Amino acid sequence: MRNLITDVPGVKVGNAEDTRLGSGSTAVIFEQPATASIDIRGGGPGTRETALLGPAQTVGGIDAVILSGGSAFGLDAASGVQAWLKEQGRGFAVGAVRVPIVPAAVIFDLNNGGDKDWGRFPPYRDLGYAAAASASDTFSLGSIGAGTGGTVSNCKGGLGSASAQTPDGFTIGALAVVNAVGSVLVDRGPWFWAAPFEQNGEYGGRGLPQPFPPGAFDPPIKGAVRANTTLVVVATDAILDKAQAKRLAVMAQCGLPRAIYPVHAPLDGDLVFAASTGRRPLSDPLFALTKLGMAAANVVARAIARGVYEAAALPFPGAIKSWKDQFGR
Repeated sequence: MRNLITDVPGVKVGNAEDTRLGSGSTAVIFEQPATASIDIRGGGPGTRETALLGPAQTVGGIDAVILSGGSAFGLDAASGVQAWLKEQGRGFAVGAVRVPIVPAAVIFDLNNGGDKDWGRFPPYRDLGYAAAASASDTFSLGSIGAGTGGTVSNCKGGLGSASAQTPDGFTIGALAVVNAVGSVLVDRGPWFWAAPFEQNGEYGGRGLPQPFPPGAFDPPIKGAVRANTTLVVVATDAILDKAQAKRLAVMAQCGLPRAIYPVHAPLDGDLVFAASTGRRPLSDPLFALTKLGMAAANVVARAIARGVYEAAALPFPGAIKSWKDQFGR
């Protein structure tokens, strides 16, 4: 176990970023089409190809998910992933033609100090292609890929991941891009709201404060309330249909409020994709799925905290400090 979403068989992740731009893209590639759905809780999502993830829609499997910076400009990253998948002969068959199915979601990172004067066309199609082409079993966390430009209310955000095995033997993993309006830290830190779910000191082992500081439940909120979103992909090797994948995404959403306070604000784009690589059947369609969803929520909380813990400040004047800048000693 690498403590990454790629511990789930059939899942690979690739990242591409431009430090001068202060942004990037992260591709989750499925070796075979994955059954998937989505749950959206934020009031201002930026997405592409997510309507087809509804349980009643026709397309049964997706080839990849792309998460990106760049706000609506970043949706171009999906075209780059499609281009790479087409070169591999992947996609939904329509006669002799194959159309790669790549749902996408974006965060807003346009005001983080990077050079966004990209000319006629934004760079995200190329970043999406590069992310897909680099996909592998191992990848870095923090200020990388779609997490490059992320921030939270009081420190740098980033890309996080975590995984677990359930008592039933299923593998569940999460990938999170953290750019939240709220705080992942109790008061002003160093404690993470997700501390009760931490495994093996993966985000510093600081636990929770005893007692809680007086201002803990009145946390700082990021100044630009329009500039926020936390994106999550959850994957499992359990065999799920689209309705079960939808329920898994709903249950996994519980990991966001375990790690971020407040969350699901009116202009957040918070959402969770849930995907099944279909390797092992559930022993029971109700109780086994319930246990899987419980584990998914915990893994999501851990992935969010790891994304912030591993982040590094952007190299721009006035850039927000990372957790390690503030508390690493």
